[in-house]
Amino acid sequence: MVRAKFALVSTMGTAAIAAVFAVSALQPAEAQRKSLRWTTSSIDSYGYTVAASMGKVLETALGGEYTVTIHPYTSPTVAMKAVMDDEGEIAYTADVGMEQLYAGVGAFKDYAPKKPKIVHTWYAYPMESMMATTAKDADKFKCWKDFSGKPVFFTTAGFQNWLNFQRIFKTLGYQFRHVQIDPKSNADALQGGTIVGSVVYTTAGRSLAPYWKETEVRMDFKVINPCPDEVAKLKAAGLAVADVTAKDAFSKDVGAPTLHGVPILFGYNVRPDMPEAVVYKMVNAFYKQKDDLAKTDRGFTPMAADFVGMQVNGIKGNPDIPVHPGLAKFLKEHNAWDNKWKIAGGGS
Repeated sequence: MVRAKFALVSTMGTAAIAAVFAVSALQPAEAQRKSLRWTTSSIDSYGYTVAASMGKVLETALGGEYTVTIHPYTSPTVAMKAVMDDEGEIAYTADVGMEQLYAGVGAFKDYAPKKPKIVHTWYAYPMESMMATTAKDADKFKCWKDFSGKPVFFTTAGFQNWLNFQRIFKTLGYQFRHVQIDPKSNADALQGGTIVGSVVYTTAGRSLAPYWKETEVRMDFKVINPCPDEVAKLKAAGLAVADVTAKDAFSKDVGAPTLHGVPILFGYNVRPDMPEAVVYKMVNAFYKQKDDLAKTDRGFTPMAADFVGMQVNGIKGNPDIPVHPGLAKFLKEHNAWDNKWKIAGGGS
C-alpha cells in the first residue's frame, strides 16, 4: 500500500502532490476519533428505533471526538453482556435487567463479565407491559391467570418485557409458557393459534414497538387487563401497576378505555471505566435536548416532563447498584443526589 501511494505521487505535478499530502495529513486526525458502540435490542424493537436520534445528539455533544455507531443485538440482555464483554460502550437495559445482573440470576447466573459491570448512567423512558389476544378469543380471557400455562409470546426471550412478565407470573404463581417466534410473525401466530396471547408494551403509555404497529394494521386484538385481585397481589409485592389511556397508544379499539400494565424503566448504562467527563456531557446533552427528543418520539414525553426525577427513580429502583460519577455530578448540580447512594469507582 505504501509503494502504491508513492508510485502515484511520482506521476503527479506539484499541486497534485500537495493535495495528496494534505489528505494524508487529515487521515490520522480522522483515525483518532474514538468509537462509542451503542448496543440496542433487535431492529424490530423500540430501543433500536429511537437509538439513531439519540446517537446524533450524543455525537454532537462530544464535539466530534467520538463516532457513535448503533449495534442491534437479539435482546437487551445480550446487549448488556456485549458491553461488559468489551464489545460495546453503551448498553440498552432496564431496571429489571439491572436487578437480575447484580443478583446473578436468570440469564446472568454464573455470568463472569470480562469488564466491570454496567452502573446507573441514564434513564430515558418507562414501558408498560400488558397482555393481548385476538379479538375473536377475547371472551375466553378475563384475567391474566387465564394465560397461565398457555402458549404465549412474552416478547423475544431476553427482552426486558420478557423478564418483566417472568417476575409478574412468578409473583402471581402462574406458569410461564413462552413460545419463541419472530416478532414479524406476531399477527400470523395469534391468528393461526400458535400462541393464544402476546405481550404488548407501550412506551410512556403512547408509543408502540414497530412489530406491534404492524400487528395493529393486520388484525383486531384486545388487551386483557389484570383482575383486581391480581393488581392487589402485584402491588403487595412492590410492583407498580400503571394506567394507560388506550386511545393514546392504539389507533383502534383494543377493549377497555383504560389499560393496566406493569411498568419498567429503560435506560442506557455504561461501565464505570467510561470517563466521567464523557458521561457528564452525555447526560447534560440529553437534558438540554429533552423537549426536542419528545417531539421526535412521544415515548420521551415523561423524560421531558421530569428528566431529573426519572434519573432519581432509576437509581431508587435498584439503590444498591453504584452510580456513574458523571451522573452523580449531574444530580448533585440539580440538588437531587442522595448521599446514601454509592458512586462507582473507575471513572476519570
